[in-house]
Amino acid sequence: MTETKAGQPAGEAKPRRRQARGERRIQQLLDAAANVFCRTGYASASTNAIAREAGVSPGTLYQFFPNKEAIAVELGERLTHQMRAAHGALFTPEYASLPLGEMLDAVVDPMIEFNCQNPVFLTLIHSGDIPGVMTEDHDALHVALQARIEELIGFIQPELSAERRTRTATMVFSLFKAGLELVLSHEGEEQAAYIEELKASLHGYLAPIIGTETPSRTP
Repeated sequence: MTETKAGQPAGEAKPRRRQARGERRIQQLLDAAANVFCRTGYASASTNAIAREAGVSPGTLYQFFPNKEAIAVELGERLTHQMRAAHGALFTPEYASLPLGEMLDAVVDPMIEFNCQNPVFLTLIHSGDIPGVMTEDHDALHVALQARIEELIGFIQPELSAERRTRTATMVFSLFKAGLELVLSHEGEEQAAYIEELKASLHGYLAPIIGTETPSRTP
């Protein structure tokens, strides 16, 4: 068997290069689909429009995706995976040791940044005719996020009853979703102002419940 200069069998190098090119093409198509979905809405989007946006032929698109639904599902799965990873990094006991204002900055800012960078996520969710698996994944993501908020609240104020923690987490998540809609519908200074309004709303709601400073804990 022949080998490449790096000592790797040539028969293995070519498939890997093809896989890398294929992955780049897939990402190119997903990026194009995100632009089209945001611009025209999911229902009005077409595979031809996505191919044009990506600068490829419809035949090239069909080599990777059989239809628009498959593109949306793959895009949704990747974004959901990224968001799950972000949640795991944000809702940690270390964040609970911060004063309330700093904790809100540390948690809210990355979540808003993710949604601002990926507006297609909410565009797809708000479409009434997206594939059912996307709705299921989105609902599961929300359940997981609310559970993490509940855990964080319980860590800060462990004396709260389970029922109160659940209600508080539900309200916090509802406030965030409502504020996020306003944030994403504005740009520039107005967007920054709505981000501050969102944080102020969360701070005002949470302060009487968990306090503004984390209580000291003895080992």
